[in-house]
Amino acid sequence: MGYRVCFVCTGNICRSPMAEAVFRAHATEAGLQDLVEVDSAGTGDWHVGEEADPRTVSVLGENGYAVEHTARVFERSWFAHLDLVIALDAGHLEALRRLAPTDEDARKVRLLRAYDPAATDLDVPDPYYGGRDGFEECLQMVEEASVGLLAAVRADVEGRVA
Repeated sequence: MGYRVCFVCTGNICRSPMAEAVFRAHATEAGLQDLVEVDSAGTGDWHVGEEADPRTVSVLGENGYAVEHTARVFERSWFAHLDLVIALDAGHLEALRRLAPTDEDARKVRLLRAYDPAATDLDVPDPYYGGRDGFEECLQMVEEASVGLLAAVRADVEGRVA
C-alpha cells in the first residue's frame, strides 16, 4: 500500500496543484515515486473541473515542473485512505480539522510551511488576486517546505517498510 498525501487550498487551482507538482517531483527525485501517491483538492467548489491557473502552470513550467490538473473538492470520506492532508494556510487547516470524522483523522492535517524550519509565517499566501510575482513567491515557499516534508514522509515510509 502506498503512502498518500493530499495538498489542499481554497479552489484547487493555484497553491495546492503547485504543491502537488513540486512534491511529486521531489518524491520522484528521491526514488519514492512507487511508494508515495500525491494529489490535491480544494475546500470549495468554485473551480471544480477547471485546469490549474495559467500563472501556476507557467511558473511551474519555467522551473522544470510538469502539471496536469483538474480541480476538485476535498471530500470527508478521503480521510480514510490518506496518510497526510497538507493545508496551505491556517484557514484550510481549521476547515479540514473540522471536517475530519475522527480525532485521528484531524491529526493527519498539517500546515505545509510547518515543514520549513526557516518559516516565520506558516501560511502560503493566496496568489490568485495578485500578479505573477505572488505565484513565484508561492513556488519558493512550497519548494522550501517540500524539503522538510519529504524527509518526514521518507521517515514514515521507511518506518512502514522496516
